[in-house]
Amino acid sequence: MQVLKFGGTSVANAANITKVIDIVTAAAQQETTLVVVSALGGTTDALIEAGRLAAAGNEDYKERLRTLESRHMEAARELVPVVSQSSVLSLVKKHCNELESICDGVFLLGELSVRTLDRVMSFGELLSSQLVAASLKARQVVHQWQDSRPLIRTDSQYGFATVDFGVTTQLINDFVSGQPESLYIVPGFIAADAQGATTTLGRGGSDYTAAIFAGALGASRLEIWTDVSGMMTADPRLVPHARPIPRISYQEAMELSHFGAKVLYPPTIQPVMSQGIPLWIKNTFAPTDHGTLVEVNPPASNHIVRGLSSIGQLALLSLEGSGMVGIPGFSKRLFEALAREKINVILITQSSSEHSISVAINARDAAAAQRSVDQEFAYEIAVGKVDPLHLETDLAIVALVGENMKNHTGISGRLFGALGTNGVNIRAIAQGSSEKNISTVIRAQDVKKAINVLHESFFEATSKQVNLFVVGVGNVGGKLLEQLDRQQAYLQEKLKLNVRVVGVANSRTFALHEQGLEPGEWKQALAEGEPLHLPTLVEAIHARNLRNAVFVDVTASADVAQVYGALLEKSVAVVACNKIACASEYVNYARLKSLAQEFNTDFLFETNVGAGLPIIGTLNDLLRSGDVVNRIEAVLSGTLNFVFNHYDGKRPFAEVVRQAQKEGYTEPDPRLDLSGTDVARKILILARESGETLEMEQIQNVSFLPESCMEGDVEEFYGQLAVHEDHFRSLYEAAAAQGKKLKFVARYADGKASVGLQSIAPGHDFYALHGKDNAVLFYTNRYPEQPMVIKGAGAGAEVTASGVFADIIRTARG
Repeated sequence: MQVLKFGGTSVANAANITKVIDIVTAAAQQETTLVVVSALGGTTDALIEAGRLAAAGNEDYKERLRTLESRHMEAARELVPVVSQSSVLSLVKKHCNELESICDGVFLLGELSVRTLDRVMSFGELLSSQLVAASLKARQVVHQWQDSRPLIRTDSQYGFATVDFGVTTQLINDFVSGQPESLYIVPGFIAADAQGATTTLGRGGSDYTAAIFAGALGASRLEIWTDVSGMMTADPRLVPHARPIPRISYQEAMELSHFGAKVLYPPTIQPVMSQGIPLWIKNTFAPTDHGTLVEVNPPASNHIVRGLSSIGQLALLSLEGSGMVGIPGFSKRLFEALAREKINVILITQSSSEHSISVAINARDAAAAQRSVDQEFAYEIAVGKVDPLHLETDLAIVALVGENMKNHTGISGRLFGALGTNGVNIRAIAQGSSEKNISTVIRAQDVKKAINVLHESFFEATSKQVNLFVVGVGNVGGKLLEQLDRQQAYLQEKLKLNVRVVGVANSRTFALHEQGLEPGEWKQALAEGEPLHLPTLVEAIHARNLRNAVFVDVTASADVAQVYGALLEKSVAVVACNKIACASEYVNYARLKSLAQEFNTDFLFETNVGAGLPIIGTLNDLLRSGDVVNRIEAVLSGTLNFVFNHYDGKRPFAEVVRQAQKEGYTEPDPRLDLSGTDVARKILILARESGETLEMEQIQNVSFLPESCMEGDVEEFYGQLAVHEDHFRSLYEAAAAQGKKLKFVARYADGKASVGLQSIAPGHDFYALHGKDNAVLFYTNRYPEQPMVIKGAGAGAEVTASGVFADIIRTARG
């Protein structure tokens, strides 16, 4: 004997019922089969609504009943040939008339008792199971339809009746032995008490019916047919890469079901679990899929965690107070207060100091729980021994489930680390002594992110998804997007990273695409995007709440730099090519560094100093390893080095500067480079990273530009360069006469920093710098005479973009 149960979606309409008939017919040819049928999808809710409308004196209940009748009549006509329809249509009409009579009585009395509601709800399964039976009869498939009420004996607790298994088992076996058939059809969900009054088995009732029959008959297997191909490692609506679980233990299945997996309701599997009857979860719409086999001892999984689950719409109640410490009975009274209101406790956690105890409950019960508990502890609250019950709402539980967790250390740490890195705050934790389940209470708005982060951590070791918001898509930003596109395959194969650009912005518009922009789509996305308003963009990033999120600033905008703090506070990593934030007031620089540390995320800005050169990273490595920086000398402007390497007094200075700007080596306004402001920012950042508390105005800037060059716009600046050509030629000639070269040098030592044009003699590390090269000399305790030298291209869109790219990968792998 095998038992098959079909859920509401499986019998939602005639087309679906036809699929069910095919499955049932094939099964009955293999083994004696008993089929349990749920109501057509949505029918039970419609029946409850009709009953409540009738009790409220609202005649709309009649329209609800007419809609239900029409739906079942239509299904009957589609399932049964015209010549055979009369009997089944008559049967549907008879049930619907009886249902209407009951609701008319409810309407007249203005009262809907729990007993009457059970009777009203029973019509859903009675109708659906008889439609299935009529369809089988039309196909000439021999079977026996049987009302399950005479076979399942319960008490009179209407709405959630308790089964008398001794009597029920005898009744079921007597029926099967007395009427032997190869196929039986029975309605799920419904039963009867000793007086024959209709009762229902509560949530998951049809699954429960199937398990009762399977247990009573010692079935070879129980199959639960639904609309998914078994239990999944996570909710596929939240996690696109969730995968089916081929085999799972009863205990794991119960844990997952308790914490939100909708495929099974835990109490329903007790009758088969106690006998070790295998339970299959199968997909009516993909019957050849393997599904999930629930069994006593499944083979060991390759994964430490078997699955993830979540429950939303929760509230957390916390009872705290110094008067609780060492005093027995507080927990008992708390749970009694909740029990009086029939409130189910989903999770419990208590501090080891006994100073507080927290319980998670359904949010709809929160107000009643608070009243009951505050009333129970009214005296203790009045005298200050206990605080009034603290209530938090808009919460959810995310749970890890797996038998293997007890054999592995560090699972909790891995869970907390993954959530913490993504800014998911944990409000409460519970772990059973069996170590099959680790549950965390988090904000409801973080569930999707949390589930995806954990699924990635425990099931998708092959790939980590990184979500980028790129602001600034000009010269450097455009190159960055090209590099990201070119390297996608490498990142996937070598680094196991799936780097997606989910947002882009320029100075006018922004566009967000949560599923990621395909290469080449960003220009069109921006053309169709929303007007850029930075607070709106930040709010939208927060609202998306994506895991492993990185904000990439490839602008020179002070306004963009001001939003870093709001992003870091939400654990969104910031990668900044923009120097303004790190060169702003020291208190702001320190605040951003502190926020990154506090919220366990990254604030990386390697390209602030040397484009793609590893200057800041190297400096940080020196300091972390215990070295001390005594002096820094540096050529930090690829622009100025390019200009003075190409200027020989023969070609106008202004022309050389224009060439540098044309080739992408300067800031949009070249005066930032030539005035020394940009270099001053860079040495300031290096001094700060070395541990110095220094402000921009404390840096001595010896400018080689005449003051008139700093007036007007960029074109006027070029005009003034031409006017002062003799000045620039004289600087060059004075250095050349001594066999030296002009270099714009930054220096930091003894807590002071300066920038200015210097004549560099042959043999110095700076003398041979060509083109746009930069060089930094670190004189430290370990490198006192011969400095550590970092040298290479310090400007250009390609190398700067590569430096930003490297920072993105650092935070992604962090």
